Amino acid sequence: MLSFPRLVGGQFAVSGLRLVLAIALAIASRNASADWGRHGMVAADHRLASQAGVEMLKRGGNAVDAAVATAFAVCVVNPASCGIGGGGFMVIHLAKPRRTITLDYREVAPAAASRDMFLRQGKAVPDLSRIGGLASGVPGEVAGLSLALKRFGTLSLSTVLQPAIRLARDGFAAEDHLVKEIQENHDALARDAVMSRNFLRPDGTPLATGDLVKQPELARTLQGIARSGPAAFYRGDVARQIAAAVRRAGGVLTTQDLARYRPTWRPPVSTRFAGYDVYSMPPPSSGGGVLIEVLGMLGHDDLPALGQNSPTASHLLAEAMKHAFADRAVFYGDPQFVNVPLRRLLSRANLQSLRRRISAVRTFPQADYGSEHRAAQLLNDHGTSHLSVMDSQGNAVACTTTINTAFGALYSAGDTGIIMNNQMDDFSAQPGVPNVFGLIGNDANAVAPGKRPLSSMTPTIVLHRGRPVLAVGGSGGPLIISGTLQVVLDTLVYGMGAEEAVNAARIHHQWAPPVLLVEPGISQPTREWLARNGHTVKEVRAMAAIQAVRFDGGLFEGASDPRKGGVAVGW
Repeated sequence: MLSFPRLVGGQFAVSGLRLVLAIALAIASRNASADWGRHGMVAADHRLASQAGVEMLKRGGNAVDAAVATAFAVCVVNPASCGIGGGGFMVIHLAKPRRTITLDYREVAPAAASRDMFLRQGKAVPDLSRIGGLASGVPGEVAGLSLALKRFGTLSLSTVLQPAIRLARDGFAAEDHLVKEIQENHDALARDAVMSRNFLRPDGTPLATGDLVKQPELARTLQGIARSGPAAFYRGDVARQIAAAVRRAGGVLTTQDLARYRPTWRPPVSTRFAGYDVYSMPPPSSGGGVLIEVLGMLGHDDLPALGQNSPTASHLLAEAMKHAFADRAVFYGDPQFVNVPLRRLLSRANLQSLRRRISAVRTFPQADYGSEHRAAQLLNDHGTSHLSVMDSQGNAVACTTTINTAFGALYSAGDTGIIMNNQMDDFSAQPGVPNVFGLIGNDANAVAPGKRPLSSMTPTIVLHRGRPVLAVGGSGGPLIISGTLQVVLDTLVYGMGAEEAVNAARIHHQWAPPVLLVEPGISQPTREWLARNGHTVKEVRAMAAIQAVRFDGGLFEGASDPRKGGVAVGW
């Protein structure tokens, strides 16, 4: 057992004291949409997507069948967040044989991509990696979901696609989250014929809550995939339309890039924490490594005695996040191209060393956590979606999917209904220059042909005595990592249920920029203590959107985050 100094924080050395929390669930409208079930549970960030997954469970499918159906459905009902023009990650726990694996179907850089493709006169031009053809990587969504289903599902691809096809063809009522994204991106949507037709009214104004959203072009594309499998996406007419649309938008992606795309199976990153086994996504996701590094730093502090969201607990969490995010900026990238030293970063010796560098009562200069950098602006991510699934057989899936920012690269692929991703912005266009989320990277995450950009997605599964007890993850750019981490801590350390943990107020620090974000539910005394002890504290209305499924005593509890309006559905 690692030995750490006792925490002494003057009047804030609160061993044995549980502080009363002022958290977001005090606001009735912020309650998570939770549900209970005996046979299984699906928690997605849209009610209709959760229902699609439960429909598969009721047909006799397992958690993988339900997850794939949910993912395809959420690509239809949350088109600003994700789509088959994007990609993602999946963590899967199989009851028989008892094993946990991960599937990487992240987008890859086209073969004609180059290290300096987003530079003009030696300087990064942000819009090039965020809007238009150069911003789009080769999509992996269809290949990844199809492979997971083929390997571990029990139902056919045609069967699990039916809810998504139905929602695209027949339509669904627009909900608040989508309406907000349409309003904020109105001008860009109006410039694209298909998106304008599907997401704006005939007079050109944005759809309103309750308006019917139909995507007939996408329905036809999904029907083709249902008939012919992923080849209907990666070869033939759809592939030609994708490549042509990318070229028209100034990009370099080709039909050969699409035909060459392959998902990748990877071993998870894992740790033992508080008597539980935690499994998460390895690089090119940074989420699992950062989450496990923070857990390792805090694993021997008496967090229950300090109290959830107390001044000292919040400070320790923020300091640990700063160290882990600094490591993210320096070391993380696609493991097929760079050596990511996870064994060293997550070793007991390194975690013990990092913990000894954390004081209970002060912060340190930024250089003590990592290299100096240019100041950056933190932005929230709208273009990602997470779903969590468990079934009665003991299988579990945590799946995060994305097109990056809202409506991706802001153009669609011909008359396929596919909205193209802008995932290339997750590369480091120039070492030390922040991306849209304020994240700093270096040569490890530089653009290269066939390379996968670094991600913050953090799909995570927690086991107790070999049985899944928590499947969790979220959307929100780098806030995914801190949000997922805090739901893990709230359930495993503080004994919260899924709904309470998802509702609880959160904090976030990503080292660069040097700002500690807090939600309104973090108490004023806690904020004042953090400010006195060196933190630059800034309130934001909401951070990330977490979906969690928890198994406890024979019942499944699901919670979808009210920050995005999702609904969990149980059976």
